[in-house]
Amino acid sequence: MITQLYIRNYAIIREIDIHFKTGLTILTGETGAGKSIIVGALSLILGERADSQAMLNPQEKCIIEGRFNISQLENVQQYLVDNDFDQHDELIIRREIVSNGKSRIFINDTPATLSLLAPLSGLLIDLHRQFDTIDLQQNTHQLSILDEIAGLQSKLKDYAHFFTEWKKSVAQYNLLCERNKQIKSEADYNHFLYEELEKINFSEDEIEQSDIELDRLNNSEALKAGLQKNIYLLNESDEPILAQLKSIIQTIEPFSKSIPELHELIVRIQSCTIELKDICNELEDQCEKTSYDEERIMQLNERISEGNRLFKKHHVNTTNELITIQKELELKISSAASADTEEEVLKNRIASELNHLIKLAEEISNERTLSIPTIEKTVNGLLKKVGMPNAHLKIAQNTVELNQYGKDKIEFLIDANKTGKYQSIAKAASGGELSRLMLCIKSLQASSTHMPTLIFDEIDTGISGETAIQVGQIMKALSINHQLICITHLPQIASKANQHVYIYKEENQQGEINTRMKELNDDERINILAEMLGGKEPNMEAKQMIKQLMK
Repeated sequence: MITQLYIRNYAIIREIDIHFKTGLTILTGETGAGKSIIVGALSLILGERADSQAMLNPQEKCIIEGRFNISQLENVQQYLVDNDFDQHDELIIRREIVSNGKSRIFINDTPATLSLLAPLSGLLIDLHRQFDTIDLQQNTHQLSILDEIAGLQSKLKDYAHFFTEWKKSVAQYNLLCERNKQIKSEADYNHFLYEELEKINFSEDEIEQSDIELDRLNNSEALKAGLQKNIYLLNESDEPILAQLKSIIQTIEPFSKSIPELHELIVRIQSCTIELKDICNELEDQCEKTSYDEERIMQLNERISEGNRLFKKHHVNTTNELITIQKELELKISSAASADTEEEVLKNRIASELNHLIKLAEEISNERTLSIPTIEKTVNGLLKKVGMPNAHLKIAQNTVELNQYGKDKIEFLIDANKTGKYQSIAKAASGGELSRLMLCIKSLQASSTHMPTLIFDEIDTGISGETAIQVGQIMKALSINHQLICITHLPQIASKANQHVYIYKEENQQGEINTRMKELNDDERINILAEMLGGKEPNMEAKQMIKQLMK
């Protein structure tokens, strides 16, 4: 329940602090005093968007803060835990609005967003305003009301999960069919491309290595002549380099004992000799391997030519890219071969999911059917109490295509004057009748839900007299298990309050008009309610009537 509402710098409210009690709280006051403004401020901490134009003084910050007792609200406490907010028995929601229209939201002093606030507020308060009867005219809203009263939320949650999964499977199946259709249309061409690459059977980096080998073969004669010349200089000439190095060692070796530096030089020359011998051997090996091979050149030219043709055809530059394309083509061919099998498996899964979904929808539909007579009977009984004795509500249930709500279309129909002809409530009911119908439905709905606080803003439109007394009694009964806050102009309803808050306007010394509030005691209530009944100077009869109503 809401325990406190603090408002500062909003509309014509300079500052106001309302402490709410359990049971039925009534807000009364003259037209324009600011009663609905208080509800508008409350709606901001319930998730409505902020508007800087609603600020009384644009130079100051607007603050709206609500405090809620949530010690018995396990679903609210769990929501706070799930979204990393501090969890206590008291919940504090605060909105701060500045002149540029930007606002900040705090939940238990932790910054939050509208997307986090809206679901939370939906667990705390059900706010019904004068024009919210429009919602009642919507089929989906009517269905939601029926399901809440019937206690189908848990089953609907399970159903919605399976419906979402089924829709995902259908979408997956459609994509698979489209993909497979494309694969099949390309299957013959892909098979041709694959066989072409498989027949060529390139190895990794083959074309690149073939280019290197071809270049060597094309230059083999010049290369061989160069290699032979170098071998001759190193080991076969009249004065070969290796023999000269050996001679150098023999010349200086006798003096190496007396001159240590010469020994180091001999070691270095020996190392050079060993290295040159190794080089000479490798040159000889390369020389033996080098020869002009016309047949091999033709083979290489053919492979390179074929490779370049395929490079151009597949828009690639390397052998390895061609090999990758070959593997991809192989996968596509394999996919085409298994396409029908995949479709069949998924199709069977969809059929199984749909059968389960139909079963759940049927169970939900049956429970709706069973609950409708009870709802009709209860609401029609309440309609008589609120001054609509000739009105009769009928709930039409029709089967429609499976959707996220099941297989039913629900429509509230009303016969307002015992004509035997039922019409949609949008066509057959006046604004006042819709408000009373909404109250009757809310009364029944509240008994089936855990909504701790209900707020009605001028739901008494178009009623008076005995009807107003009956509406007040229904609200009083509803407030036994729920906190009820109501703005009203009718003393018959206001007389049922556990708490009566009077809203009025006051002009300060600067000529500024501000909204003020006062919680009335019993004597003050009698005077205010008598004024509501009989004018500014009510007589004793009016006061006696109010006392009787208050009993």
